[in-house]
Amino acid sequence: MHARDIVEELRKEQVLTIMDFNWQKQLRYYYDEELTEVCKVQQIQATLLYGGEYMGATSRLVITPLTDRCWITITGALHIKLGANPSGPAGTGKTESTKDLAKAIAILCIVFNCSDQVDFHLMYTLFSGLAQTGAWACLDEFNRIRVDVLSVVAQQLLQIRKGLLSGEDDFKFDEKVIRIRQEFGCHITMNPGYAGRTELPDNLKVLFRPVAMMIPDYGLIAEIMLGSEGFSNAKLLSKKMV
Repeated sequence: MHARDIVEELRKEQVLTIMDFNWQKQLRYYYDEELTEVCKVQQIQATLLYGGEYMGATSRLVITPLTDRCWITITGALHIKLGANPSGPAGTGKTESTKDLAKAIAILCIVFNCSDQVDFHLMYTLFSGLAQTGAWACLDEFNRIRVDVLSVVAQQLLQIRKGLLSGEDDFKFDEKVIRIRQEFGCHITMNPGYAGRTELPDNLKVLFRPVAMMIPDYGLIAEIMLGSEGFSNAKLLSKKMV
């Protein structure tokens, strides 16, 4: 249904060239002509490698314009070896959108729920494992971690970023030399304005591209849920629902 809506939108906007932004902003898959085994995923200026991780027939998210904006931020951030920081109130789909993009490009995404008990040893172990397997970390409620721990985490992420930018297979992480895979990505989600949340230090803020996720598109979500259940007039009914 998402694909059908895209085609309808492209027709309505009279998109005639592949350089048009309405086409560029879609998540697109290409086979590299020289390396036929390599599948690349492109969105606007970002090019990522397809992960090839087998997930099985998992449930997927309803893709709304809000999800698309979140995805554009994440792929754009990964392209320049940064992470993304979706923030907003509970239930707007910050974590789910991140997980769903990982499913779309077949990469394992580990969701880790942060609390004030987290210390830098734990984060070191988590990052070193994920960097070696090329999986994503989605650190939920990241601003619950104590400020003193956050500043060490910033140093750890900076070392990983340098390792990714170098293009080498190995990099020095604290005292150890470990392998690193280019697919690695670290994203954080936050609920700003809640009690007991800390403000992120500036050296950590610069490692994440922010995106605000405030109000989900309930009309579109209802339409797709009704449509997938077989209602032929889902568009009309969804407006009544919300």
